Amino acid sequence: MFVKWHNFLYIYIYIYISISVWRVTGNTGEEEQNTENKIKTEHNPDTIKSDEHFYVCVQDFPWSGRRLGRCAVVGSGGILKNSSCGREIDSADFVIRFNLASINDSDVGLKTDLVTINPSQIQRESRVSVYGNTSLIMPAFAYTFCTGLSIKTLKALHPIRPQQPVVFFSPYYLQTLDHFWKGRGLKSIRLSTGFMLISTALELCENVHVYGFWPFDTDLQDNLVPYHYYDLRRPSKSMHKMPEEFVRLLQLHSQGALTLHLQN
Repeated sequence: MFVKWHNFLYIYIYIYISISVWRVTGNTGEEEQNTENKIKTEHNPDTIKSDEHFYVCVQDFPWSGRRLGRCAVVGSGGILKNSSCGREIDSADFVIRFNLASINDSDVGLKTDLVTINPSQIQRESRVSVYGNTSLIMPAFAYTFCTGLSIKTLKALHPIRPQQPVVFFSPYYLQTLDHFWKGRGLKSIRLSTGFMLISTALELCENVHVYGFWPFDTDLQDNLVPYHYYDLRRPSKSMHKMPEEFVRLLQLHSQGALTLHLQN
């Protein structure tokens, strides 16, 4: 199954180079050779003129040359509250988290290799600093409006945290991923970030362990659980089909493609 996925879903991640656009373009002599570079966003067929974006990105992914071992993808589900999963999560070779979620050593662990961030969160520099020099991933090409905002965020972040790696998903990869799952009956308007990165982990990692993905109000023992382990916010039902995605995760679990952790 994974060989087929690997052939179909080529991972294509853009990593931001922490130098100015002028230094990248000005020293290569390629200013006139790539004037037709264009980018399509995931949910907009219109192209974005991308000369600048092309030169602040390198077409490679930062973990190339090696396949990751045991990976933990840590969602923000309330099922992790009082779970005592922290030590197990921290024992993974590679840990992925979301939206600069609060971390602690008891329930969710502290180790992080990749964490998602929305451009609006850049103002919370203290939350970014908690993660040290962990790679940040932003949805720069999910929608047209995200692209310029994400580039501005990079420029704002660099003077504050010059050593902070930032990565973007290629819009072509996101489109392929979206078509892949919708072709198999998934009906969400847009895949959740969590589901995207679980799919990515299946490409990058030998073994994938998934924590904190639970879209229901009660756990397996009928105890009430919050939507997030760190706050009391309610889910948005307009954008993502969380229960539908969860069914897909259960299917992958039953097929041995990943391990879905649902209780202590």
